[in-house]
Amino acid sequence: MGEAAGCDVKLAREAASIVRFAGYVFDLDACVLAGESGEAIALTRSEFAVLRMFVARPGRVIGRDTLLDVFADRRFEPFDRSVDVLIGKLRRKIEPDPKRPRLIVTVAGEGYRFDALRRPLSSQKEPFAAAQASRPGVSIGPTSEDRRPPRLSIVVLPFANIGGDAGQDYFVDGVTESLTTDLSRIDSAFVIGRSTALSYKNKAIDLKQIGWELNVRYALEGSVQRAANRMRVNVQLIEAESGAQLWAERFDKPLADLFDMQDEIVSRLANQLRAELIGAEARRAGRAPNPDSMDFYFQGQALLSRGFAPDILAEARKFFVRALGHDPNNVDALVSVGFVDMLVCASYMTDDPAPIAATAETNLAKALALAPNCAPAHGTMGGLLINTNRAQRGIEEFERALALDPNLARARAGIGLAHIFIGRAEETEAHVLEALRLSPRDSRLSHWFLHAGGAKACLGEYAAGVVWLRKSTDTNRNNPWAHFYLATCLAHLGRIDEARSEVDAGLAVNPKFTIRRFRAGVQSDNATYLGQRERVILGMRMAGAPEG
Repeated sequence: MGEAAGCDVKLAREAASIVRFAGYVFDLDACVLAGESGEAIALTRSEFAVLRMFVARPGRVIGRDTLLDVFADRRFEPFDRSVDVLIGKLRRKIEPDPKRPRLIVTVAGEGYRFDALRRPLSSQKEPFAAAQASRPGVSIGPTSEDRRPPRLSIVVLPFANIGGDAGQDYFVDGVTESLTTDLSRIDSAFVIGRSTALSYKNKAIDLKQIGWELNVRYALEGSVQRAANRMRVNVQLIEAESGAQLWAERFDKPLADLFDMQDEIVSRLANQLRAELIGAEARRAGRAPNPDSMDFYFQGQALLSRGFAPDILAEARKFFVRALGHDPNNVDALVSVGFVDMLVCASYMTDDPAPIAATAETNLAKALALAPNCAPAHGTMGGLLINTNRAQRGIEEFERALALDPNLARARAGIGLAHIFIGRAEETEAHVLEALRLSPRDSRLSHWFLHAGGAKACLGEYAAGVVWLRKSTDTNRNNPWAHFYLATCLAHLGRIDEARSEVDAGLAVNPKFTIRRFRAGVQSDNATYLGQRERVILGMRMAGAPEG
């Protein structure tokens, strides 16, 4: 292993000899880091020593000064930034995406924290905690006090093939493998690799033990059953520590093309699990005695799931700003604060949207600089572009997001909205229907229904618009724009009393709305769209919306 060959073997042998984490096997005696398939990863002596220190203190913040003290007699000088350079090199060797580190996490103003330890594979029969206790002064593995599974950490256990039809094994294994891959696309998620999860196939499963062994917070288990011409898939999300079921779902579908069915099931599961996991983390964050950057991020996300009324957006933004105060490079928080600011501009909540839009673009650009492959960042940038008269560029950003995460239904719905702004509102409904196919229970359904209903209003198809917009208001009463567009359609249909009631409902959510502000905040200069927009304004006026 080059420079690592001269490491201090005596020091290494004070601890358990092998530690597994994130698909790696770390042999302290041999000074070797390898992938689970056996391929060696070359580490220098300094990289080995730093990694060993992290493994010895899982979940604890290690300050730069501590790292410098350890290496001061070898190659570093006090206050040297070489430690940060070394961390960067180590991340490039072990992190799936070094620009979005999940194993070695930066704690702003404090140092670094190792967030991905697995249970040591000691050859001794003693329980792990007892093994630690037998080695005074050494803490190579997590104790009950300092062992903290990473947030959004999950293992997708091999689905069971009920019925014993061996011919269905490929479908069952395909669901497990594809779901593992798709969940790994969720930002900030830590997903156990398929090869590790498969080691539990056809074994009696103790979910608490699995949670301990893999150091994950959640486990997903499921089963597939084929009967006659139907396929049934059952899944449940379990909190590993308590064994409590957090969520369950069943898909019961007629047999068609198995691979198309697999794709649809996996897409729906991935989208629903995204929301369930974020909700679970938000509940944990609310109980955290000393919340950190990600705790504040999750709390902000939980608020956004309630709707996009001005007061909700303002409160959620405070959480994201607090998250950035703890970690200015928190990509998730940067994207989220950009999303909130984009919505404030797009929803005509201000008379001067330009500076707010500029702030949103700055934060999103920073997020993309830190994480170029972050699908939600591209999707949110797409939303900002289409709402600032750059719809074609916005569509390109949505398409980049979908290339990175084909399950990102929100990007598909965003493309539908963009088609309104480029004068092709007749194409919006198809994109919304595709988004609904991918994520039929998404927290943003109200807005997707609004996109389809708004397109119908622009096209003068008011009866169809009422159907879509009723779905939007029924789904979430905190979406003021569904009420205003519904009022437009009802007014054009001559149902003035109903239209006025919808205007009142919209103003109850967003009392600052005026037709003047709506007209001034136009998102596109496309001639077709501008002509269609006048129909919408006329309907709002007929319904009694305030002129301003």
